[in-house]
Amino acid sequence: MKYIFNQVYIILAFCLLVSCTAMAQKFNTHQVKSGETLESISKMYGVTPASILQYNKEIKEGQKLRSNTILVVPGKKIVAETSTPTSNTATIKSVKNEVQESVTEREPIGYTEHRVKKKETIFGITQMYKITEDELKKYNPALYASTLQKKMDLRIPKYRAAMVEEVSTEEGDLEKYIVAAKETRWSIAHKYGITIDKMLELNPGLSAANNYLSEGYELMMPRIAGSTVKNQVTQLYTSYTVPAKMNFYRLEKEFGVKSDEIVRLNPEITERGGLKEGMVIRIPEQKVATGEINTDNYIFYEVKPKQNEFRLTRKFGMTWADLVQLNPDLKGGLKAGMVLKLPKDKVGDFEVRNALVLDKVNLLDSINVGVKPKVLFLLPFRLDKVNLEDKESAEKTIDARRDMTVSLGLYSGALVAIDSMKSLGISIDVKTLDNQLDLATTKQLLQGEQLGNYNAVFGPLDAPSLKETAVQASKFNVPVIAPVNAKSDISLDNVFFSYTDEEVLWKHMLDYVEKNRKEETLLIIADEDNKKEKEAILKRFPTAKVVVVKEEEKNIGINRDKLQTLLSDDVSNWVFVESDNYKLIASVVSILNSFNNTALDPELAKDKVKVRMFTTDMNSAFENDVISNTHLSNLKFTYPSVNRQVTNNSFVERYRKRFGDDPDRYAIRGFDLTYDLLLKLAYSNNLIEVSRFIGETEYNGNKFDYQRKGVSGYHNQSSYIMMIDDLRIKTIE
Repeated sequence: MKYIFNQVYIILAFCLLVSCTAMAQKFNTHQVKSGETLESISKMYGVTPASILQYNKEIKEGQKLRSNTILVVPGKKIVAETSTPTSNTATIKSVKNEVQESVTEREPIGYTEHRVKKKETIFGITQMYKITEDELKKYNPALYASTLQKKMDLRIPKYRAAMVEEVSTEEGDLEKYIVAAKETRWSIAHKYGITIDKMLELNPGLSAANNYLSEGYELMMPRIAGSTVKNQVTQLYTSYTVPAKMNFYRLEKEFGVKSDEIVRLNPEITERGGLKEGMVIRIPEQKVATGEINTDNYIFYEVKPKQNEFRLTRKFGMTWADLVQLNPDLKGGLKAGMVLKLPKDKVGDFEVRNALVLDKVNLLDSINVGVKPKVLFLLPFRLDKVNLEDKESAEKTIDARRDMTVSLGLYSGALVAIDSMKSLGISIDVKTLDNQLDLATTKQLLQGEQLGNYNAVFGPLDAPSLKETAVQASKFNVPVIAPVNAKSDISLDNVFFSYTDEEVLWKHMLDYVEKNRKEETLLIIADEDNKKEKEAILKRFPTAKVVVVKEEEKNIGINRDKLQTLLSDDVSNWVFVESDNYKLIASVVSILNSFNNTALDPELAKDKVKVRMFTTDMNSAFENDVISNTHLSNLKFTYPSVNRQVTNNSFVERYRKRFGDDPDRYAIRGFDLTYDLLLKLAYSNNLIEVSRFIGETEYNGNKFDYQRKGVSGYHNQSSYIMMIDDLRIKTIE
């Protein structure tokens, strides 16, 4: 019986040894207490006496252990006291806990090398690299059997940070925080050292998709122990190993800390007769005077999963030390969701939106060929108005109806985009319906569709049908793309307004003028219907001169002589023309051109003024046939635009091959919109989720940068600045 028991014991011990090896063997040091034996200690750690003898050559089998002897023991203590008998159940629980701890043991993400200096200690090295003694010995097994030697090369593991500590949600552990001007979710999250997800958990009233945060909003945030955010005075320290020939003067210069403060924090300096090489001392960290943490002086970045030090430092062109100085929490390692602050002037291959750094994603390199987007096209083809049996009659009907021209243009471009995606290996499931520009027809069509099965809806064009479609699709959180300008009372967060708002166009134009203006004189010519444009310009440029527009019953115009008195002879004159009346525009263009020296003999230029013409609203009145393109070119007419001119490229060639004609602006827009939509769906199959972190995208004649505005949907913030020069339309920004 005893033989059988011993065999079972050996097999069990062997299994335990194999298990420990598979999980990366752990070691502990054990100080022998009076009365302890090799057998009792081995049971305490769940190992065999032979395994202890293997790592303690100075101990012989059967030898009585002396008190206070330090043993190296493989494994981890699973029994608290040897004198207390334990039941089988308790032992099983202890072994389960040991296995659980081994499973959760942190794994290194990389390694660094360290050459031991004279008088360095294991403790000092572990403090320097923020690791435990066990972790140091685990990757340097020689340290189990020998002491630390000078010039020894050590392998130092680098770890991810431990899991983010749970932030207490007890009411007594929270404090009320009132949002100040220019603060964002990211700046406040950084201030409290929590993630955006934790902020949302503490404040259920915040939208998970909308990033807007108004001044004066009250947030519940975790109270910092012993202080508040504003008067937090916790002192942080760093461990420093004294190198050869270091003195207090050099320490003061390097760390900005007085010598008496260093001695006060490190009594061993006095005990050992001064600063010694290899001594590990505490140095107080100096706080950087950074001012308020808001969008005036910082931008913010939310750490993504699987990011590491190398990626971040390369992305922002900063050293790890610089990042840590601005974000001391990084000393504990990177955590997904951590909010980092960065210098406001930092530039790189990224986009900043509302003070948040967005990662630029190459959608073409990120598509998933396993997805199959399903899109519903709902456009007014008006087949009920077309006699398809009479080709000539059908062509006349199409030419006469703008809704058909727009729909066919958009859809023809979309078909080319679908073909392009198929060539990339993406299968597209498309269904196309004709809503006939009619609300009742739209409702009837939607009743026959399971909208929850679609990833997106493209269209309709008319506001009533668009609103109805958005309402129905919102029940399934399906995005609806508005392909053209959609001015209505639609206020749903699943609508993507692809046509840039006129307020955004104004701002882009005014930003361009402000950025490029030097000494130019500014003038404004605006009629009564364009007061808001005039006020917007005056608000940005208070010194701009206003030209009076006479609006009589049958006539509208300006006084040429009075205009001449406002123009400068010394510097260029930049004139804003704000009107949707083509007669006024034609008159003003003719008058301005007469002043402009570029329209006259160059020899007379020195006696003439220089004029350049701008507008914040490029409407159809500027395209009227009575307005001379030559005059506009002479004036270098500059305006904001939703789209740009397209020259010959692969899309144009593909379109010609399929349809035998050049694409119009609607076909170009149809391609760009559809291609953008399908690329994003091929990336994640969830347009709303992708739009949270994908920045601006640009294709042939259009670019898209969707930003959510509360519950009113996603609005495109992109536009171009165009200029007519040398009788050509050029993109200048």
